[in-house]
Amino acid sequence: MKTNSSTPDSFKINRRTFAGGLVASGMLHTLAAFSVEPLQSNMNTSVPIEEKSDKLVVYQIFTRLFGNQNTTNKPWGSRDENGVGKFNDITAKALQELKKFGVSHVWYTGIIEHALMTDYSAFGIRKDNPQVVKGRAGSPYAIKDYYDVNPDLAVDVPNRMKEFEDLLKRSHTNDLKVLIDFIPNHVAREYHSDAKPAGVQDMGEGDDTSKPFDPKNNFYYLPGQSFQVPQGVVTPEESVVNYVENPAKATGNDVFKAQPDLNDWYETIKLNYGVDYLNNRQTHFDPVPSTWVKMKDILLFWAAKGVDGFRCDMAEMVPVEFWGWAIPQVKAAFPDVIFIAEIYNPQQYRNYIFTGKFDYLYDKVGLYDAVRRLMEGHGTTEDITRVWQQESGDYANHMLRFLENHDEQRVASRFFASDPWTAVPAMTLSATLHTGPLMIYFGQELGVNPTQAEGFQGEDGRTTIFDYWGVPEFQAWTNGSVDKPARFDGGKLTDDQKNLRKFYQQLNQLVNTSDAIRMGAFYDLQYANNAGKSPGYDQHRLYSYLRHSAKQKLLIVCNFDKQKTAKTTVRIPVEAWKTMKLDGTKIYSFSDIFRTKTKLKSAATSGVPVELPPLSVLVLEIK
Repeated sequence: MKTNSSTPDSFKINRRTFAGGLVASGMLHTLAAFSVEPLQSNMNTSVPIEEKSDKLVVYQIFTRLFGNQNTTNKPWGSRDENGVGKFNDITAKALQELKKFGVSHVWYTGIIEHALMTDYSAFGIRKDNPQVVKGRAGSPYAIKDYYDVNPDLAVDVPNRMKEFEDLLKRSHTNDLKVLIDFIPNHVAREYHSDAKPAGVQDMGEGDDTSKPFDPKNNFYYLPGQSFQVPQGVVTPEESVVNYVENPAKATGNDVFKAQPDLNDWYETIKLNYGVDYLNNRQTHFDPVPSTWVKMKDILLFWAAKGVDGFRCDMAEMVPVEFWGWAIPQVKAAFPDVIFIAEIYNPQQYRNYIFTGKFDYLYDKVGLYDAVRRLMEGHGTTEDITRVWQQESGDYANHMLRFLENHDEQRVASRFFASDPWTAVPAMTLSATLHTGPLMIYFGQELGVNPTQAEGFQGEDGRTTIFDYWGVPEFQAWTNGSVDKPARFDGGKLTDDQKNLRKFYQQLNQLVNTSDAIRMGAFYDLQYANNAGKSPGYDQHRLYSYLRHSAKQKLLIVCNFDKQKTAKTTVRIPVEAWKTMKLDGTKIYSFSDIFRTKTKLKSAATSGVPVELPPLSVLVLEIK
């Protein structure tokens, strides 16, 4: 879940090399929002390399869609009409194939119980009012019970937690770490925990609803006002009882009015972390607010079950002081648990890493935005230099890169690039630019392309997160049916889909095996290559850089042009050879270890002759 985010008016950075990095998964949208001063120096300097690798390969699974073999796909269809995937559908075979694909961490999205329109009251679960639920299947970010799992995902609803715990064990048995969402900023309007451990006080229990704000309260209130459903809300239910909330509570995206708008997060209510939003955001953190303690206990509850990490939804809408208080306590009990922040304000990056103690941050407003413009046929590779300059130094390795997730439009959709192969240079660069983690959204490797309105989601180039649905391209890979178990062998994929998946698998293998990419330093070669120095080198569509460690040296060149073959010579300056601790007077071999297996020889002083077709890459090992 995301909102519009602010970006800095300007920032200054000097060119330099750094170890550690950004990698992972390429997201780019509006680097144009940044104002960058001209570079002052062409010199690069190295930073010591960390011994521990941050090069995770995260595979995001939208759990309710992953195993669904139903092909009905009726807009606004019910669970029984369109089907729903289960924990048990993610079999040992499926997990083994993901491990072979090169995955290290699986992010299961939509695990914790959230509001939905399907009636599970027969199992002792309160039915949700559809006026405050988005889509029949509901938003996985409108949490209904922090201590329970989504009943949709269980074959045997009373044993739903056991089925999730079994999935955890299967994942670990197949050498995969497990991430789940932690949604700290807001909950469903009808939040009620019926699964909380004995002695745990529920959210809002004991709140003084006569006060708009009290640091002891879990919610914010509008005394004397009743909540009003936004104008324009429609539900597929034939008979709906009007939703009642009195007094009204503030809405999740910081809306402090009784009737939020249709585009607000109207199905959620804002949690109170001791910030008085209506009084100049005064903070009340001493004594520790009730919400802090409750949320820390929820994190410890899931970590104790064996969850290896949390992707924290809209983390920057929660005070950084809370994270700096809670994360160390969770890590004290579970040292290897990792925390990933969904964050969109670059001005807060350092704060959420060093004060908030996050391990990794989304790199949406940065590399994703810059690369997306290139993939859409505009923008310039000069933006990539500006991104790494902003994110260099002591937190580059904390940036998680991606091209798709549940919030972003699919690469193959008409709203983005219209062709999944456009991702080749962008994904390669996102995965190899630096040493931070990489993320892939399920089906990205198959060219998933949503082409119709599924229900609440509408047609917007995204795979629905609100509706019961089947994903045809992914169903082709799972190769099953409602009558036969999935084989997870790609048996129904087209040749083009098989080749696309092979590209992603090869990229993951490169990331997992290359010492230079996992642990090495980075050197930007753009300043040494232009039309004058390197005839045929398009500084707006070509991007070249070095990744180097003591064990391995790589030259990587990406051609983002959709029509033109690049035929040029890539110059490696004397300073770069010195940085790599190589003799700049010798002749070296350059062998593509990624896709083409091209082999070249060249004197260090002469540059490297390359030819790259449109939307292609070279990963040349220097020996």
